[in-house]
Amino acid sequence: MYLKSIEIHGFKSFANKIVFKFHNGITGIVGPNGSGKSNVGDAVRWVLGEQRAKQLRGANMQDVIFSGTENRKPMGFASVAITLDNEDHQLPIDYNEVTVTRRVYRSGESEYLINGTTCRLKDVNELFYDTGIGKEGYSIIGQGQIDKILSGKPEERRELFDEAVGIVKYKRRKLAAQKKLEDEKQNLVRVNDILSELTKQLGPLQKQAETAKVYLKKKEELKAVDANMFLMEMDRIRSQLREIEEKISISNQDLQSTKDNYESAKVEYDRIEKELEELSARIEEQKERSNKNQLLKQQLTGQINVLKEQINTAKLNDEHLQNRILNIQKELDGKTQQKESQQAELSLLKEQLDKVQAVEVENRAVGLKLQEDTGILESHIEEGKNQIIELLNQRASTKAKLQRYSTMIEQIQIRKAELSQKILKLKSEESEQEESLAAYQKDYTEVSARIDALCEESTKYDSEVTGLQQILARQNEQMETGQTAYHREESRLESLKNITERYDGYGNSIRRIMEQKSREKGIMGVVADIIKVQKSYETAIETALGGSIQNIVTEDEHTAKRMIDFLKRNKYGRATFLPLTSIGNRSGFTNEKVLKEPGVIGLASSLVDVEGCYEGLAKYLLGRTVVVDHIDNAIIIAKKYQHTLRIVTLEGESLSPGGSMTGGAFKNSSNLLGRRREIEELTESVALLKKDMEELQKSIDENRDKRRILRNKIVELKDSLQKEYIVQNTAKMKIKQMQSRNTETKSGYAQLKRESSEIETQIADIRVEESEIQKELEASVSLEKKTESLILGLQKELEVKKQEQDAHNGKAEGIHLDLANLKQKEDFIHQNSTRINSEMTSLLEERESIQNDILENEKDIQKKAHDIEEIEISISKAAEQEGELSGRVNEWLAQKESLYTSHKSFFTKREELSERMAMLDKENFRLVSMLEKLEESKESQINYMWEEYELTVSTAKELKEDAYENQAQLKKAIQLLKSDIKGLGSVNVNAIEDYKELSERHEFLSTQHDDLIKAEEILLGIIEELDSGMRAQFKENFAIIQAEFDKAFKQLFGGGKGSLELVEDEDILEAGIRIISQPPGKKLQNMMQLSGGEKALTAIALLFAIQKLKPSPFCLLDEIEAALDESNVTRYAKYLHKLTKNTQFIIITHRRGTMEVADRLYGITMQEKGVSALVSVNLIEDELDSV
Repeated sequence: MYLKSIEIHGFKSFANKIVFKFHNGITGIVGPNGSGKSNVGDAVRWVLGEQRAKQLRGANMQDVIFSGTENRKPMGFASVAITLDNEDHQLPIDYNEVTVTRRVYRSGESEYLINGTTCRLKDVNELFYDTGIGKEGYSIIGQGQIDKILSGKPEERRELFDEAVGIVKYKRRKLAAQKKLEDEKQNLVRVNDILSELTKQLGPLQKQAETAKVYLKKKEELKAVDANMFLMEMDRIRSQLREIEEKISISNQDLQSTKDNYESAKVEYDRIEKELEELSARIEEQKERSNKNQLLKQQLTGQINVLKEQINTAKLNDEHLQNRILNIQKELDGKTQQKESQQAELSLLKEQLDKVQAVEVENRAVGLKLQEDTGILESHIEEGKNQIIELLNQRASTKAKLQRYSTMIEQIQIRKAELSQKILKLKSEESEQEESLAAYQKDYTEVSARIDALCEESTKYDSEVTGLQQILARQNEQMETGQTAYHREESRLESLKNITERYDGYGNSIRRIMEQKSREKGIMGVVADIIKVQKSYETAIETALGGSIQNIVTEDEHTAKRMIDFLKRNKYGRATFLPLTSIGNRSGFTNEKVLKEPGVIGLASSLVDVEGCYEGLAKYLLGRTVVVDHIDNAIIIAKKYQHTLRIVTLEGESLSPGGSMTGGAFKNSSNLLGRRREIEELTESVALLKKDMEELQKSIDENRDKRRILRNKIVELKDSLQKEYIVQNTAKMKIKQMQSRNTETKSGYAQLKRESSEIETQIADIRVEESEIQKELEASVSLEKKTESLILGLQKELEVKKQEQDAHNGKAEGIHLDLANLKQKEDFIHQNSTRINSEMTSLLEERESIQNDILENEKDIQKKAHDIEEIEISISKAAEQEGELSGRVNEWLAQKESLYTSHKSFFTKREELSERMAMLDKENFRLVSMLEKLEESKESQINYMWEEYELTVSTAKELKEDAYENQAQLKKAIQLLKSDIKGLGSVNVNAIEDYKELSERHEFLSTQHDDLIKAEEILLGIIEELDSGMRAQFKENFAIIQAEFDKAFKQLFGGGKGSLELVEDEDILEAGIRIISQPPGKKLQNMMQLSGGEKALTAIALLFAIQKLKPSPFCLLDEIEAALDESNVTRYAKYLHKLTKNTQFIIITHRRGTMEVADRLYGITMQEKGVSALVSVNLIEDELDSV
């Protein structure tokens, strides 16, 4: 394991995020004083959990956050993260790389993270136990700790040595064992209290058991009397059952006879009904056929009309076709005449064409002669033109020269114009530059204003965040207080609910029965659960209820019987049940005068709240008990009414009929009736506390969201400020650039002026050359004119010849046109002849087609006439069939009427029989109902005997006594027995079982008492074992440190002696440690008499000795060699290099000798005032990187 990197952001002088990357070996951190080197050590100590601001060279924890400079705002948080390589899994965590992060905010909030997951400081401390890493370990040695090791008291050095010898975790285990021992002692006190309480409860339970035995004896007597009553009732029911069964037999015979008559009438009725249905179906079928016949006649008549219409249409079409044939014949005659006319015209045209062709041949010979004369004249004219062209070429060469001069002038003029434009442009640029400069200066001013506004807004948000932090701090305090109260109340509520759910304080049998409540729906609950009472009356009502408070209320006797059977089967003891169906018959309170006596609050039943279904239960249990305010009034009232009343007081005293009084102190403040009230009160209290905490949490979350939003805004503002600073710097640079360009523009303007004057001189020289060239051009023009006059004479002669040629050509053109016209007419006549032949062929084909259509039409007319005749025959046949169908339908209707009359008479007879059957059914139902009621009564008696006494009819006969002659005698005996049982009052039938259970519980707690004493002895043994183990380990490892210290001392000092001693007469685990140093050539002396360098070297020797015993994965040393001279620094550095095999060293130093042994160096500088920056030098690869 080794340290891979440290990431620091906002911690002390490290305003920017800086990452230190480390490798095995020695890494040095160097820099001038005040650059922030030691802040690296503080950062590591802080992330490992340092809570004391003094150790970090600050007044409070907010001092570690970057506090700002002249140019930078303070930061709102500080963050440090260290990353360790854990491939050897020396740290107890399933990661190959472990990153521990700590952050603190100006609000005072802080957080720890391990690999990005939030954790506690305790988790961080436990992660580094016995590794030497930690705020109290020996992996980080700062500037002041060297002096503290040597100058401190012996006992103050103890922590360093405990960590080195590896007994810190054992000391923590010892503390845990001591805490557990204290808990066991408290448990023992509680068990003693409970045992004392149980002993007090045994006496009253014994008395309740005796009463229960009397009660059970009376119940057995009542069972025998009830059995005899049951047997008499069974005989009466059997007699009545026989009578009713005879009546039912007679009624069934009559009913069967009526049913037979009804069935025969029903068969005949169904037969007639079936015949009627068949006739109706046939009639309907014939009617449907008649309708179809009528529809067919209509369709056939329609078809005849359609065919007649089609014949008429065909005849009209025939006439139209005959007319078309006549028209075609007329057109054919006209086309024949046109054809003959075209043939005559064509023969005349051929004669004219022969004459025109002969004239054209003669005219062609004359034209050739004229062309020859014209060619000679044109050759003479061409020679003259060539002379002119030569002159023109010469003149063109001269003009080209002139043009070249003109071009030069033009170019010079263009250059002059360009210079003028440049001058103008420079003038314009100068003006624009001045405007741009003004704009940039304006932008710079605006950006500066925006920066000021953003800074002001950032300050505002910072103040808001601070305000929110204060609010959150107050709310967090409120939340802690509220959570403490909530958890306290919730714990009380949960404890009380558990007691209630387990029915603690109730007998074993009661608890067993209540466990069955979910499966047995008839169990309503114990009396204490059903009755509600105000707190002020709880003691009085609980006293009034006495043992009845633990009685179980059931829906009916059957449920009670099943539960008694359940207790018997499982041998869980006994319990008293109060079935709602059998209680409430007790006579009410009759002496109303008592309620008006002084001090009387009322009857106990009127002071409780119960649901409607339990009112009888409340009157049964409390309806004859009077509640008074205190015992004095109770005594007065009891005497006045000759001690015939049952009275209880608000404080729990009880006066029974006959004069007995019960009272005194209660064993505890808790009571069965008050449990539910306490649960309700606590539930309400917990709900209110929870609601308050939820609202407070919601407010905290909202404020945190606001704070987060404000922090995000602050970050955004800082980003905006950064951008604005960039814009400001850009504007500043542009202003400088514009000022430079303005200077360049002014120097360019003077240069252009000089070039313009040179151009004017060149133009004057070119003008002189142009005048000489102009004279040459004038001579060439004169010669050209003479040659042109000669050419004009020849051209006139050529004109005459051309006129003659044009006249001859015109005549030839006319002849040629006439010849073309004649040929065109010939072609036209041929085309017309072809067209007429084609049209005549088409007309002949059309005539033939029409004649074929006329023949087809005649055939179609004949076919349609034949179809009409066949349809008329079909219509006459349909009429004959319709007459026959009508006769059949009339016969069937008469037959249907006859059957309907018979059907109606049978329907009347069937209804009469049905009414008689219904009457007999009712009589049968009445008799069966009476039978069922008697059966139910019989079953009810049997069930009662079974559920109450588990007796059947046969077993009840065993208890039959002949002495009982009638039911009246038995009823009287039952009333007397029940009266005796009621006179016993509330009987706890579970008393014997409860007494037994209480004894068992007493014995169990006694065993627990013994176990706790044993546990106490075991814990004492563990503590003693830890002490002995720590002593042995401390002795062994302390001896090794002593030896290593002496070796390191001699190597670093070049001799002398160094030793370590424990303070005498103290426990080895708590004893302080003395350091004794004797440099070479000096007497053994006190540490305070050593020089600063000797002290430092002694402390370094001790640290190196500890590293030898138990190397820490990494060790950070902050200028611990500052007090050493150069020779000692060299020894220190060499020794340090030996230890790099097992430990990675990060050394903060400004000593050359230490730097020389470092594998890598990190330089800390302050390029910006108050802000530390990082420069790294890799001495192995000889590279320099700016970070």
